[in-house]
Amino acid sequence: MNAALETLALAWREHRDITGKTLFLGAEPHPDIRDVTSWQPLKPLADKCVSAGMELTTELEGKFQTVLFLPGKSKDEILAGFARAHDFLEPGGILIVSLANTAGASRFEKELSRAAPLLFSVSKNKCRAFAVSNSEPWDVRLLEGWRELSIPRVILGTDFIVQPGVFSSDHIDPGSALLAAHLPPSLRGHVTDLGAGWGYLSRMALEKSPRISRIDLFEADARALACARKNVTGLANFHWHDVTTGLPEKYDHIITNPPFHTGQSKDTDLGKAFLTTAANSLKRGGSLYLVANRQLPYEAHLDSLGLRSRLIVETGAYKVIYSS
Repeated sequence: MNAALETLALAWREHRDITGKTLFLGAEPHPDIRDVTSWQPLKPLADKCVSAGMELTTELEGKFQTVLFLPGKSKDEILAGFARAHDFLEPGGILIVSLANTAGASRFEKELSRAAPLLFSVSKNKCRAFAVSNSEPWDVRLLEGWRELSIPRVILGTDFIVQPGVFSSDHIDPGSALLAAHLPPSLRGHVTDLGAGWGYLSRMALEKSPRISRIDLFEADARALACARKNVTGLANFHWHDVTTGLPEKYDHIITNPPFHTGQSKDTDLGKAFLTTAANSLKRGGSLYLVANRQLPYEAHLDSLGLRSRLIVETGAYKVIYSS
């Protein structure tokens, strides 16, 4: 179990004299965290919340006596989350945050305590849960600065719109740029982008290959998908979906920059699961174009799936592979 989640549950248990409605931002299932309104933008975790019987919402509104916050790993996302949590608190409400020590728990505890006095702090499982109240007004200057961090922004030198906290939110990912540069103009028919993020590869494919009749973007992060809707127009369909669970149909061509991180750690099984889904979702005669860190052992996995692979280009950091 997520150690920060366990520490959050411990802090909540120890302060259950708190009454009223509770909102859980970044929700994950825990047997001791029940009867809360939950928000989770990542589809695999959202599905786990639903399976656990949690009340999941995508449109947050109203005020809550308690807000539980389990942040991601982006600094801007965490600070913006503090402001967001504040804005959902009732007068006298309490915010409880939990982070791993390696994710900067101590630093963010100090940062939050600059806005409002610290109520309590619990250290356990190499994590820290800490709480503040809005019984008194928070520091206005800090709040406004944190709110600004949640505003979608344009990547410098482009017109791509991104949001803090999503993958590659301040630049075009160099691996994706390498794949885009080597996509052929001959792509046609029904195409899909697996792990589409905020839509860079999909838009590059549409611009480069005029015979694409439709492109489907599958992305697990609802925040990134919202950006993709602004960045990719025309022949595109958008799906909040966990690619590792399979796809509903088959495609003429598949493009992908498979993720290989789960939370703070690397997980090559995630990328392999993407490729398994891709192999099962190609039409006869279809093709797969992917980019990966050059050290990842994807060729052997593609071979085990019955696909023939060819290296298109390799740099010091990345490789682009064609499979069919």
